Amino acid sequence: MIPSEGGHVPAPQPPILMNTSRPNRNVHRFAVFTAACTFCLLIAGALVTSNDAGLSVPDWPLSYGSLTPPMVGGILYEHGHRMIASFVGLLSIVLAVWLWRVEPRRWVRWLGWAALGAVIAQGLLGGLTVLFFLPAPISSAHATLAQLFFATVASIALFTSGWWEREGVAQLSDPGSPSIHSVGIATVGAVLVQLMLGAAFRHKAFGIIPHLVGAVVVTLLIFWLAGALKRRFSGVPELRRAARGLHMLIGLQLLLGAAAWWSRVYAAPFPQPIPVMVTLTVAHVVMGALVLVSAVLVTLVCYRLVLPASATVGTPAPRASAAV
Repeated sequence: MIPSEGGHVPAPQPPILMNTSRPNRNVHRFAVFTAACTFCLLIAGALVTSNDAGLSVPDWPLSYGSLTPPMVGGILYEHGHRMIASFVGLLSIVLAVWLWRVEPRRWVRWLGWAALGAVIAQGLLGGLTVLFFLPAPISSAHATLAQLFFATVASIALFTSGWWEREGVAQLSDPGSPSIHSVGIATVGAVLVQLMLGAAFRHKAFGIIPHLVGAVVVTLLIFWLAGALKRRFSGVPELRRAARGLHMLIGLQLLLGAAAWWSRVYAAPFPQPIPVMVTLTVAHVVMGALVLVSAVLVTLVCYRLVLPASATVGTPAPRASAAV
């Protein structure tokens, strides 16, 4: 080291850490926008089923042989759903091509194409649902795939965020057993099965008992996941907030489920769906989608922050933060 003119050796400067990752903010924002539009599409789809408007338009892909049928009665819900679905499909094409051109991570690029494939399959299932007069298996698959597509696009939004791509993300050890990764995967799987059971019930494949049993299992697993996050990683703000969010979402979903069932019983004597039943049922359906996406994103964040069990041997557990 060269001395200065006064004979003193200058103190060494800390190295400048360069962020070599390249978070593309525009792609991330577009993915968030696509996820938001997909959420609107879920609302539109739930409105079709809740208003018994599934066969208001008997043909597909056109509506009464036209792109602009009269938007009256159930046609408003069914054709409106198709228009929003077409817009989301266009967004998915743009997102997949954009990721393929600018995203350096190969697996994220392929995830974009997977999302596009899912939305194409979703459109085909929707068409088959109409052409075969609402068969329960196809209608349930159509509803379930919509949830998976929403979770996929939301995951892309997370993967392209600056938080995910930045350097220096802490890798924590997991002091508990089973691992937080295993608990997260089990929770995601249970929520997905529960949504399938709910879709089958709404499309009259079977009664409500399997859906109620699934609700108990999902509630227990979400409380287990949220509790494990709070106990094991109380000093990690992201995971602490995730635990609170999971608690709030499952609480709201249980309340909406009870209210939706009450509304069905109350509306049974009426010849047509009444607004209170439609509103509560749609809210219950879309809240289920938010529960699934939240469970998926929380599990992915756990994979980002917490080392797998095989890599944590000898790694000290994270200390709890003094701040609450």
